[in-house]
Amino acid sequence: MGQDPLLRIRIVFDRGRMIGPGKAELLERIDRCGSIAAAGREMGMSYKRAWMLIETLNAMFKEPLVARMRGGSGGGGAALTDAGRKVLDLYRDFERDAAQAGAASLTVLQNLLSDIPDQK
Repeated sequence: MGQDPLLRIRIVFDRGRMIGPGKAELLERIDRCGSIAAAGREMGMSYKRAWMLIETLNAMFKEPLVARMRGGSGGGGAALTDAGRKVLDLYRDFERDAAQAGAASLTVLQNLLSDIPDQK
């Protein structure tokens, strides 16, 4: 039967303070690219939107998750802080733990789905 179900988890701490797959992906891409702009471009979002998400994340936690370096002759950039790496790792661990704990239930749910033909 079709592909495995995809579990997408959003942790809502309170109004306006949440982390989910989009913010986690943005953090991962910033870590890889070294740039908020490049990470946002890869995700198809504007620099303004990416920066707003990072500002939200930085304000949510006791320590900022992303540090921005000012431009100069070599240009600017951004990097995850130790806190950013820890939050990202904890989020990904939570996703993995939830998927493992819920695997049996997801299988039962998937088996209850009706067959959907490839052509509609």
